[in-house]
Amino acid sequence: MSGNHYKGHEVSCCIKYFIFGFNILFWLLGMALVGIGLWAWSEKGVLSNISSITDLGGLDPVWLFMVVGAVMFILGFAGCIGALRENTFLLKFFSVFLGIIFFLELTTGVLAFVFKDWIKDQLNLFINNNIRAYRDDIDLQNLIDFTQEYWECCGAFGADDWNLNIYFNCTDGNPSREKCGVPFSCCTKDPAEDVINTQCGYDIRAKPDSEQKDHINVKGCVPQFEKWLQDNLTLVAGIFIGVALLQIFGICLAQNLVSDIEAVRASWVPPPLSMRRLPPYSSKKASAYYS
Repeated sequence: MSGNHYKGHEVSCCIKYFIFGFNILFWLLGMALVGIGLWAWSEKGVLSNISSITDLGGLDPVWLFMVVGAVMFILGFAGCIGALRENTFLLKFFSVFLGIIFFLELTTGVLAFVFKDWIKDQLNLFINNNIRAYRDDIDLQNLIDFTQEYWECCGAFGADDWNLNIYFNCTDGNPSREKCGVPFSCCTKDPAEDVINTQCGYDIRAKPDSEQKDHINVKGCVPQFEKWLQDNLTLVAGIFIGVALLQIFGICLAQNLVSDIEAVRASWVPPPLSMRRLPPYSSKKASAYYS
């Protein structure tokens, strides 16, 4: 035994190992998301041509996996190792990083509420940019198809937004078979069909508006998203409040553990001289050691 003494203070094992166990899950999940993102980029040949990352005009959904995974990995690492090794620097980094994320979420929510019209315009611009790049990336294509199917919508504010895509526009010089059409995800679903008709949107926008309504969803995704938010406001608010409380709880636990560690260090009392080991030197040096 070293003979070191601590007066009355000790680190809470419950808090320490709760933070460790909770964050190791985040750490592993973050690694998994980053791994999935790298695998997806490898399958698309992005890793062999890094410059192609910026070539896509719209959003590459793989970025969501990479960014979310990286944040979870960093947070999980700092919280897990900081708690296990009782490293106050990592625990403080964990608290500050989590606090910054919480502040950004809060700021985003307030700004989205105050500047609703601006957010709507930005969402419209974002969707239209992705419509232009619909055929450029298979992951983006699947994301747009899922969105249009889930919210039963077509385009940002209507089916005519697909004129922005070079394959679906109605210009005379467009040689595409999909000219004046829409993706199959815009089509209304027939419960009797077991197989998806991927050509259901061909030439549909060349028909009168009254006939289009019988075959495709004519409402835009922006108003449908607004309607979905209004219908599920309680659920969305509950999720945001739950995430916020979880973040505040994590910050409080980390700060509590930091306080415990610092209190233990501050209460450290060196052992009495009689318990110190003599160094393997001469009696002269030993006398100097005790003096």
